[in-house]
Amino acid sequence: MLPSEDRAYLKTRFPGFSETIENHMICIVLPDFQLPEGLQIQRADLLLRLAPGYPDIAPDMWWFDPPVVQRNGEPFPQTDVRERYLGRGWQRWSRHLNGGLWCPGVDSLETYIALIQRELVRN
Repeated sequence: MLPSEDRAYLKTRFPGFSETIENHMICIVLPDFQLPEGLQIQRADLLLRLAPGYPDIAPDMWWFDPPVVQRNGEPFPQTDVRERYLGRGWQRWSRHLNGGLWCPGVDSLETYIALIQRELVRN
């Protein structure tokens, strides 16, 4: 499952998180994830799906339920696909780390969640 440093970070920062295996992927749900100002909603559940080789393999994409849209109701680019995981429908945020943006042994869920937060503010 998760490396101990990731689990410790999640327990401290997101005490209600869940960790499940589904279709060989590690699924992490962060309930009531705080969203930045300027969106239609203030909180949503955040899903991270990690490949079996994580942390040597970088995370790829993330998902929200309920869907996160701009205050005016407009969707963000590359968020129009809905997928089912863990018995729920999720809004997929299709974002990919280009080569060199993930450094195994350095990066962790803490740095990935910080990237997600920066992306939410940037959009």
